[in-house]
Amino acid sequence: MARGVALRCCNGRKSSTLLYSSIARVSLSFSPKTLLASYPIQPRRQNFSRLFCNLSSVPNTVDEKKYKEVFNRRMAMAGLKPHHRIALGVSGGPDSMALCVLTAKWKTEGLSGVNKTDGFIDGLVAVVVDHGLRQESRDEAELVCSRVSDIGIRCEIARCDWVNGRPKQGHLQEAARDMRYQMISNVCFRQQIGVLLIAHHADDQAELFILRLSRGSGVLGLAGTSFASEIFSQDLELDVKHMKNRSILLVRPLLDLWKEDMYKICQWGRQDWVEDPTNLSQLYVRNRIRTSIGNIQSDTFKSELQAVISECRRTRSFVDKVCTDLINQTVSVTDKGYAVLDLERLNPTEVKDICLSKYLTTVLQFISQRQRPIRGNTLKLLLNYIRAIPCRTSLTAAGCYLSPAPGSKGTEVIVSFFLDSSLPSKTEILNICFNEARKRPTSDDLGQIISSAKTFLEQNRVSDVQFLDVASESVLSKARELNLLSESTYTTIGLLQRDETNRFITKREDNKPVDESEDHGTNIASSSNKVHLLPGKDLYLMNRFLIRWDLSSHQCDEARCGKCPVRTATTMEVRHMVESDWLYLAELSRSLNRNHSTSSSHKALRSLKSIPAAARRSFLVLVDHCGLLLSIPAIGFSYCPCLKASTVFLPRVPLGGGFSSFL
Repeated sequence: MARGVALRCCNGRKSSTLLYSSIARVSLSFSPKTLLASYPIQPRRQNFSRLFCNLSSVPNTVDEKKYKEVFNRRMAMAGLKPHHRIALGVSGGPDSMALCVLTAKWKTEGLSGVNKTDGFIDGLVAVVVDHGLRQESRDEAELVCSRVSDIGIRCEIARCDWVNGRPKQGHLQEAARDMRYQMISNVCFRQQIGVLLIAHHADDQAELFILRLSRGSGVLGLAGTSFASEIFSQDLELDVKHMKNRSILLVRPLLDLWKEDMYKICQWGRQDWVEDPTNLSQLYVRNRIRTSIGNIQSDTFKSELQAVISECRRTRSFVDKVCTDLINQTVSVTDKGYAVLDLERLNPTEVKDICLSKYLTTVLQFISQRQRPIRGNTLKLLLNYIRAIPCRTSLTAAGCYLSPAPGSKGTEVIVSFFLDSSLPSKTEILNICFNEARKRPTSDDLGQIISSAKTFLEQNRVSDVQFLDVASESVLSKARELNLLSESTYTTIGLLQRDETNRFITKREDNKPVDESEDHGTNIASSSNKVHLLPGKDLYLMNRFLIRWDLSSHQCDEARCGKCPVRTATTMEVRHMVESDWLYLAELSRSLNRNHSTSSSHKALRSLKSIPAAARRSFLVLVDHCGLLLSIPAIGFSYCPCLKASTVFLPRVPLGGGFSSFL
């Protein structure tokens, strides 16, 4: 077994033990030997697997003014001011510790600098996520929390509860990332914080570029992660004032800085950080690419790669603007949960492929509420379908059903949710207390912040972009043609791409084929599952519908006899509309009895005639324990006046996915 190395930081805080063979080369002007020589080596118990270290003893020149200016500019671009309430995602690594240093100084040194309460900076909270995947993670999280608190930042530890078991090794990093965002978001919603800062930097963008290039991503994917974007709660966090799901603005203010800058900022702020040995494991694709890029000691390579990424981001910004304009001009969303596309206004034959693809993806992601990209043959099929005017056929794609709108003569297309089972899974069901939601304090700060960020974005829009008609396999060639890449950098990026592409292909061939019929994203339950709703409660289903029922003050004739199925119901089953419901309404409408159910069914049938069958199938209905249809709230049908029921179309993610900026 390799001998353990214990490192004690110069400020006397707790340190850790790391296998000597796990220490990585740091891409700075010093070597690992220099780093290790700065600390006394002492035997300690092996309780941490991460390396806690500090570079305050390493001589280096730090341009404090430069870092402040870069950070302040990015915060202004996001519409942020020091008095805004902000959360920080902190792991304890050099990136997030540098973010803590810069944010703390920005908060306290700005023109409208904030005060401190009990030694902590007002309106600033750091969130450390303990994933619970390693035995020592709890102690490490507490140590990181202590160090962040020393900077003057309140810190909270969010501990993960893997209710479905530990994620599998092949999906560990992805699952941990998703859980991390969910846990941090939960803290933000609970503390009424609307902005979250994450420490992604230029090296992360470079890694992502190589990764996506090796996977065949197009120009929009090669633009990397957004500078600022709205993220929405996985569970419904109801903003009753605006009747929408709450959101957080996620901002990455360090995208103009490199990894080596993170170390310098930590040195400037005299902050310790942790180095996680799992980041060295070559099992993970990001780690392999990071190691390969780190071995290239060339400022020219970095600057030229960054220039290509910047041009991809300019193209992404341009396409996003075109897509937003097209949606505003051609898409109508109904309160029944489906959308109508005006093909005459859209004029799809005149829209470039890249813009039309983004447009269709955005609309289908909204209707399906699945935030997964649409690629390959599915995307080609959609492009061909939407350009065939007049539209005369129907199409199922990406969880949606596309069909000609009745009476439009093929000039309009209806996009509705394609339902392939009768019920949503239990994981998509959320009982909420509407009255409690009304009591939650609301703030318009986030709306004002996003408005300021939009203004900055509009003022910096570009119309002259170079990659609009460039296929993914031609991006590097086009960049070389535009003199964005030298021959050496072009060759180096190509080698990195081919190496990772070969690894990816080999891995796919070695792995067991995936059953395409399985839909791991939607988790549709079997028809044997039943969903019940109590009176006066609200139920959120399918990431889109909020349904409620209660007893009204009216009484039917059957109620007076004690035989009313509504009055005797203690709970009702919620399911989707099926063909037999239509037939039942038709039967009721033909009844000779002129009672409430007969007149209500007449009105419901008239409403249904203008709604495509595919859209009807997503309607929610209420039935009693015997299966008797009592209500279809979306079209106003109720069996008797004793029942009052309502359905609200409340998508978890709005059309367009919320605000985003790729500046």
